[in-house]
Amino acid sequence: MAQNLYCPRVRMGNWNEDIYLEEEYMKDFLDKREKGELLIQRNRRLKKNLLRPMQLSISEDGYIHYGDKVMLLNPNYPEKEEAGLFQCGDLSLCMTPDEISTHLYDELEVPCGLSATTTRIPVGRNTFTILSAGKDATGQVLRYGQDFYLGITGGFENKMLYLSSDHRTLLKSSKKSWLQEVYLTDEVSHLNCWQASFLDPQLRLEFEGFPIQANEKIVIYHHYTNRALAVHRNLFLRTYFGKEVEVAAHTHLDSHKVEKPKNHWILVTGNPRNDFSTMLDLPKPPAKDTQAMEQAMGLDTQ
Repeated sequence: MAQNLYCPRVRMGNWNEDIYLEEEYMKDFLDKREKGELLIQRNRRLKKNLLRPMQLSISEDGYIHYGDKVMLLNPNYPEKEEAGLFQCGDLSLCMTPDEISTHLYDELEVPCGLSATTTRIPVGRNTFTILSAGKDATGQVLRYGQDFYLGITGGFENKMLYLSSDHRTLLKSSKKSWLQEVYLTDEVSHLNCWQASFLDPQLRLEFEGFPIQANEKIVIYHHYTNRALAVHRNLFLRTYFGKEVEVAAHTHLDSHKVEKPKNHWILVTGNPRNDFSTMLDLPKPPAKDTQAMEQAMGLDTQ
């Protein structure tokens, strides 16, 4: 009876070349690990910067100023006319790098995408800086109707990207809704200019030139295309950080020619009681009539 005398331990053919090739692979792996060029090391560095805790600016007078670090938040609203799945809760505007480019490069590639996700914690990917469109106006109050830039570093030190938009074309539009795209770029141009408008259209002209209050609902328009920044809670994207919703530039109007909640935004500032929280974390004071009723009933309202 014939017996098989060969097994995986028996060296046959080009076994010497295979050994040298494995040694080269191991040498290349160790060299890349020392230089920090491994894929897992790149992903860790990128996530460390994008998810780095950030401290928002504290508004002492209650207004937004040039140079302030804020979060752009689309407040929660009830589902009415949206079809299919609907993302509830407060959504913050976040930078969303391309998943493939994050595996190839250590730094952020431009243009960089945007999305909205359910987080109220200020981190590198959702903390924006209010910048002046003309001469340096750091510290001055931002007013309705004034041009401003929205810059973001993504947790990096020497990298500033600007919120931009342009007219849609056949080759350039948002991924899901095919509306006007919103993206981040490092080029400073007229495509970076935005303006804030008062929430009530009937009082919009009267409030032109007035200071913008922090943590209040506003509408943000793109100066060049006159399209409002919007969140589509029923259009989901698969991003580097999971499932998030689409952000585009489009003015959604109701039957009364008023912007829908999709276009409502809040410039969220920091909480003076805690460095890494926002004003949204502060408990809301009870109404005056509620306080009077509780005091009349002998309840402790403190």
